Amino acid sequence: MMKKSLKYFLAMSALLLVNACDADDVSDAQWRSLDLNTSILLTLPYGKVVIELAPQFSPNHVAQFRQLVKKGFYDGNKFYRVIDGFVAQAGPKDGSEEDKSVPLLTMEGSWGIDKETAFTLVQNNDLFAPQTGFKQGFAIASNEQTQNAWLTHCPGILAMARGNEADSASSHFYFVIGQAPRYLDKIMTIFGRVVYGMEHIQAIQRTSVIEGERAVDHRDFTVISSMQIMADVPVGDRIIIEVENTESSLFKERLIKRRAREHEFFYQKPPPVLDVCQVPLRSRLVTAK
Repeated sequence: MMKKSLKYFLAMSALLLVNACDADDVSDAQWRSLDLNTSILLTLPYGKVVIELAPQFSPNHVAQFRQLVKKGFYDGNKFYRVIDGFVAQAGPKDGSEEDKSVPLLTMEGSWGIDKETAFTLVQNNDLFAPQTGFKQGFAIASNEQTQNAWLTHCPGILAMARGNEADSASSHFYFVIGQAPRYLDKIMTIFGRVVYGMEHIQAIQRTSVIEGERAVDHRDFTVISSMQIMADVPVGDRIIIEVENTESSLFKERLIKRRAREHEFFYQKPPPVLDVCQVPLRSRLVTAK
């Protein structure tokens, strides 16, 4: 009887240990899957782009954008304001006017935090914020004194365009295609990021030209072939992406290595600082089984 009890105890202990390891593996996995309901498939003349939306940070902007996408609102729209090294902006009627049927949105430039708010730290005393880091795949900045945090204008982010008034955004949007215009942080609403196909975003026809050259004809502006919520795309046409888990220990180790620049190429070491917008997040295609 003693032997059977001991065997049972050892077996249960082993099972509990395996389950505990599996739980750790899940919570600390290097990759995470995208939600098909908050992923967008953008089709351009040059190829397909996958966008991850951020309802956890900008819920009202994401909700309105999803509604417009489901209605086919953006299909056939053009990128009418595309400045090299800055942004590619699109919307109805080539930006000549807002669609009055689309409600205006209240700014969602930042959100409240406290000392318990967790994120993966990248840098203290960033040029534009006391701290920068990553939370759920998005580059953020924060200020404990003012108790708020916000998404940052890194290359590839998706944000809503607006007029001079803070709460004047509705449907026009832009991608950052050049250097990070961090001076726009907190005064614009970021609500997504490109996770696949950034080369097609970079291929969008520039509409602003060097002084002295002829202006680009509006007929040559890049057209949005279609925009769909990934869950609405036929299964065979979906692009399934996994993205780097910025809460994992593997990602934190990568940040340490990137800051140290230990590769022999750096025969002179740069300062041990790290710009949050200079941390490219990885993504990978998932092969259908």
